[in-house]
Amino acid sequence: MIDGVIITPLKQIRDERGAVMHMLRTDAPHFAGFGEVYFSVVNPGVAKDWRRHTQMTMSLTVPKGRVKLVLSDGRGDIQEITLGEDEQDYKLVTVPPMVWSAFKCLSADPAIITNCASIMHTAGEADRLPLDTTEIEYTW
Repeated sequence: MIDGVIITPLKQIRDERGAVMHMLRTDAPHFAGFGEVYFSVVNPGVAKDWRRHTQMTMSLTVPKGRVKLVLSDGRGDIQEITLGEDEQDYKLVTVPPMVWSAFKCLSADPAIITNCASIMHTAGEADRLPLDTTEIEYTW
């Protein structure tokens, strides 16, 4: 486990009409504040580059599709987490500032990653590295 990363199982209420998929409440112990919610769509087989927010806490879940989320503390520790719409993979991952993250779509259709960010995104608030960087030891 990467220090400060929290994995929280989430509830789904499913029936023949569809589903309600919970994500985050303001009374949750891991709620870090609200700045904005945004979605990242990842096409099948595609991995998106490494990113590290300097101030933002990310609260990530995948309501559609399936992804592999990879986290690095920048000191050699790596954590892999599978997120998806299936009940076993439906969870919230809270990622504190200064933790590198990258992800890859594992599903046959595009996946949607939801981030309930603790602050609004601003230019320059995140650092980026290519997937093949030598700064993070991970092979996609």
